Amino acid sequence: MSARTSLAVAGTLAGAATLLALNGCAPIASDGGVAATEPTQETEMSPALIAEGQRVFRFDTFGDEQLWTDKLRLHEVVEKNVDPTTALAVGLKVDSAVLPPGILEKVDLKSPATTVALLKMNAVVGLQASVDANNHITRLGVTCALCHSTVDDSVMPGIGRRLDGWPNRDLDVGKIIALSPALPADKKAVYNGWGPGKYDPRYNIDGKNTPLVLPPAYGLAHVKNETYTAEGPISYWNAYVAVTQMGGQGNFADPRLGLDVTHSPDLVTPKLAALRAYQHSLPTPRPPAGSFDTAAASRGRVVFDRSCSSCHVGGNGTDNDAGKLHAPADTGMDGAYAARTTNKAYRTTPLRGLWQHPPYFHDGSAATLDDVVAHYDQARRLQLAAEQKRDLVEYLKSL
Repeated sequence: MSARTSLAVAGTLAGAATLLALNGCAPIASDGGVAATEPTQETEMSPALIAEGQRVFRFDTFGDEQLWTDKLRLHEVVEKNVDPTTALAVGLKVDSAVLPPGILEKVDLKSPATTVALLKMNAVVGLQASVDANNHITRLGVTCALCHSTVDDSVMPGIGRRLDGWPNRDLDVGKIIALSPALPADKKAVYNGWGPGKYDPRYNIDGKNTPLVLPPAYGLAHVKNETYTAEGPISYWNAYVAVTQMGGQGNFADPRLGLDVTHSPDLVTPKLAALRAYQHSLPTPRPPAGSFDTAAASRGRVVFDRSCSSCHVGGNGTDNDAGKLHAPADTGMDGAYAARTTNKAYRTTPLRGLWQHPPYFHDGSAATLDDVVAHYDQARRLQLAAEQKRDLVEYLKSL
């Protein structure tokens, strides 16, 4: 492993998940790009493979305890300082399905010991901990579910049934990482500045800082590139995030980024096919009944077809399926993140479950769908009337 790569993997961050849904490993093409070798749906959707993928998505750390425990020492912080109330405040979620009946009425939600107990019963979504007989955390790692699952709040805010694939827009990954006693003050300041629902998947690679909004990991079955800048198929990002961000002990190489990470044994690659199968099985959530005006949405579809469908094309709602990318200036987007990537441009984002995951755009600069429509009306000179904008928003809510 090169010195640069070693620093990237072990040095500063270790965010669990990020900009992207993890989904399988892809080789690098001879031109430095990524060879698109995604399997067909027919070859990957067996029930057994999906079930194994669910286990990997929810519970497998890929050996990333070497980062979260050995380097960042977050197990010490959690055991001593993180009570359930604090954990919920930074966006961590609790799976109510594994809680004993009435347990929340019996425990002290202001005690870190209760957090340890929740970890011991495997109730904290996206965290895996080994707890000894004296209730000390000996190992702590993260899984894909940390950033790409939430709960339905059916018990109380932050506690409920799992919703896999839904981005955890409450999760303040940076603030969690900044709790590490191993990080210098300048890096802690960067992490603390990200805010809920954001993560920078390049910060520990290039040292720059333009955090991205955590995207959904549902509705991926037919999406070609699940990244804001379309640098490779979904499978590429599975390996990238698992190895270079989560700290998983696996293999990842991309000469365009100067990265060539290898581990023996490889704890990532053998699990990627199952992980991809599970993620491909996660459907886009339908909007709740009554959450949009159906008549207005019908009119809004006409507006959409006339004004938006040149880029949001086909069943996936993106011209990136045909290989198209857009310079930031073409769509009025901030180009700072694109400049840090290999393509220097953004793909058209597929439109799925928009009602569920504000804010919008790669940087979260649009707080609402009204803001999205207003942005493109100005940037693309659509000249929409006020009623057309309202109808278009209702249509977007229906997707």
